[in-house]
Amino acid sequence: MAENVSMIGYTRVSKADGRQVHDLQRDALIAAGVDPKRIYQDSISGARDSRPGLDACLAVLAPGDTLVIWKLDRLGRSLRHLVNTVGELTARGIGLKVLTGEGSMIDTTTASGRLMFGIFAALAEFERELIIERTRAGIAAAKARGKHCGRPSEMTPRKIRLLQKAMSKREKFVVDFAADIGISKATAYRYVGPNGELRADAKRVLEMKGEGQGKSS
Repeated sequence: MAENVSMIGYTRVSKADGRQVHDLQRDALIAAGVDPKRIYQDSISGARDSRPGLDACLAVLAPGDTLVIWKLDRLGRSLRHLVNTVGELTARGIGLKVLTGEGSMIDTTTASGRLMFGIFAALAEFERELIIERTRAGIAAAKARGKHCGRPSEMTPRKIRLLQKAMSKREKFVVDFAADIGISKATAYRYVGPNGELRADAKRVLEMKGEGQGKSS
């Protein structure tokens, strides 16, 4: 297959000790037309927030490019994270193509592929609504039994640093991210400003944990 310079690949394996290798994923991406020199990779758990290879890959993607992955689970930490990531790519004019697995019908450069991803996005929203509904039902039941609910989630230095990074994203990402770590949008902005600057509450937490004020970017 002829090389397509607009296709950029990403692979990920969960272990960095050699028990898992990238060869299978790389071979599939190359067979699909991705230039081997344009394949980025991580050897790290998908649950980790920091993935240098993926960050570098997303940074070089330009409008008109297509991100090619082996399976959906190579890209997203969760269904919601996956939907948000692809939504951001779509907003930048970048396509996504999945080669195998449950998401192999997804190719957002085609009408049918966009339709299939729309179904995934709807499922993510459905999942979110179910969680909210169950949470509210649980709180109502607890209140009926006389239990106190709504104890605020403890803010940690790690959550504060993650919020700093999240603030550079669009508003919907910040809202979803805040929900993921168990805080409200209002709480997020109480600790970190819209440009990633640390506010007084965040500085107090960092000082109490012995981390100082740190960087605000």
